[in-house]
Amino acid sequence: MNTKPDPREAIWGAHKDIIEKRLQDLDPDLEQYIKDFVYGTVYARGVLAHKTQELLAIVMLCALGNPEELKTHIRGALNNGATELELRETLLFAISYLGFPRVIGAFVVLQDVLKKRKASG
Repeated sequence: MNTKPDPREAIWGAHKDIIEKRLQDLDPDLEQYIKDFVYGTVYARGVLAHKTQELLAIVMLCALGNPEELKTHIRGALNNGATELELRETLLFAISYLGFPRVIGAFVVLQDVLKKRKASG
């Protein structure tokens, strides 16, 4: 029996059901791989705090240019204690490695997430 808390709860928060359904609709095996490997193994290791994991995920997704997943992990970082300033600094730090176009795109996603978060209270 697994007694570790499910990292998806801490990261996905209120969006957990929506994200699971989206992944399920894409492919049930994909959803299962993400659940088991990404969150059940990698995130569950417990060495890095979820906030740190999410800041790392944000930079990697910025590098890959995946705005939908980037939104998920920006929300995850906020759900795990990251501040807007920390998110902005994380993206600014990435400029030297990823370039301005990728980081500008990530700032657009960040603004969208923050605007929606503010509107919902």
